[in-house]
Amino acid sequence: MNTSTSVEFKFTIPESTIVEIHTALTHKKLTSKHLVEFYLRQIETLNPMYKAVIEVNPEAIHEAERADEERDKKHPVSRLALHGIPVLVKDNIATKDKLNTTAGSYALLGSVVPRDAGVVRKLRDSGAIILGKASLSEWAYFRSSNLPSGWNARAHQPISPYVSTLDPCGSSTGSAISVATNMVTVSLGTETDGSILCPSSVNSVVGIKPTVGLTSRSGVVPISARQDTVGPMCRTVSDAVYVLDAIVGFDKYDATATRKASKYIPKDGYLKYLISTGLQGKRLGVIRDYPYFGFGNDTETLNKFEKHFDVLRRNGAILVENLEIIDFERIITMFNGEDIALTAEFKMALNAYLKKLVLSPVRSLADVIAFNKKHADMEKINKYPQDLFLAAEKTNGIGKIEKEALLNLKKASKLGFEKLMNDNNLDALVTPYSSGSSVLAIGGYPGISVPAGYDKSGAPYGICFGGLKGSEPTLIEIAYGFEQATKCRKPPVIMN
Repeated sequence: MNTSTSVEFKFTIPESTIVEIHTALTHKKLTSKHLVEFYLRQIETLNPMYKAVIEVNPEAIHEAERADEERDKKHPVSRLALHGIPVLVKDNIATKDKLNTTAGSYALLGSVVPRDAGVVRKLRDSGAIILGKASLSEWAYFRSSNLPSGWNARAHQPISPYVSTLDPCGSSTGSAISVATNMVTVSLGTETDGSILCPSSVNSVVGIKPTVGLTSRSGVVPISARQDTVGPMCRTVSDAVYVLDAIVGFDKYDATATRKASKYIPKDGYLKYLISTGLQGKRLGVIRDYPYFGFGNDTETLNKFEKHFDVLRRNGAILVENLEIIDFERIITMFNGEDIALTAEFKMALNAYLKKLVLSPVRSLADVIAFNKKHADMEKINKYPQDLFLAAEKTNGIGKIEKEALLNLKKASKLGFEKLMNDNNLDALVTPYSSGSSVLAIGGYPGISVPAGYDKSGAPYGICFGGLKGSEPTLIEIAYGFEQATKCRKPPVIMN
């Protein structure tokens, strides 16, 4: 099939959006099978260089053929937003099929999960095709403090498609690179602190880090139930919103968090917030002086973003500047509790996850540590020591130190970000790159990263809009308004 033929529109698969693909499918200028075959060829050609995909679904073509049959028979499911759309999911998100779920580690190779992750089940219910597993920083960047961004034992080191020497950022590295290089339509990533926002920023894609609990974490290899979240990583804001619409909502296997966050979900979904005038009247905080919360008085970074401040103003946004964070130094000291809390939470959460597997060579963090020692060459333990694992294994639940750390994190969120937002009546805080990720992470707040430009070397960078819990509708309006006003993203030049 010639994908460049058209009826009333020109269509090629690379860079196509969900809406454009559906239009091509409707006009019978494309089939889901052809779409999947195209991406499989892309992966075969490009993945040896970029290492963004750990494995592909051997049933993907069959799933695509089934989608085509449903469309031909005008089955009701064919009207769903993601029907026939291929999706790569990060390799720490469980799929109950012929794919492995390993978090990039050989320790989990061959393990059998009890069921699809909650978000995967919702993807399938929306008609999506699971194309395969995206590469990641092994164990979502929680094995070694010396691990390069994106590296894992199974797929090795991903490479930035824009600048080969650029840090591709993790842990959802493969999810970002795969959509940037047109190896898939859309992808899912996970974030505990920066793992969606950072790789989205440096690979020139859109990443949505949802409010914690808005998307289910069941079936996701965990770090912390308090901070973990699953979100879309796509080439456009609209595609990301289509995916977000599909994966949010209650899941009985992550009942407490998803029930609590369900109150934030608009009755008729998020698509109505894709309005080009979304910046009009929005109060956006721009903090020039403080690190973590803003630009840290970095002249070089500020110079990059001044043009975007002008764009925001011209499109009706109200920039609220020269903001002060009361008792900033004490709040930043409270941030130190994140490592203490995550280390203890990781051991408890991982042990619980491993025990629920139907089949697995490892059943505890201690087992994984032992596996890595036994297979040190394969896992490159001497080069990338498992110091984070060892520190976590020494913990014994939530004791006095951990409780104090958790209390400090809660205080830091209330006295820092929430107070800043509420006192200044802000709709969002604007930060460069992913520099605000820790602030958003420790409080469970949402953020959206949108491509914002390229430096002199061609390295991409994003702009992040962060808000209070449940503010996804407002953030989508802002992000979409900015994207439509700037159209910053350009695809990488692929060197075959």
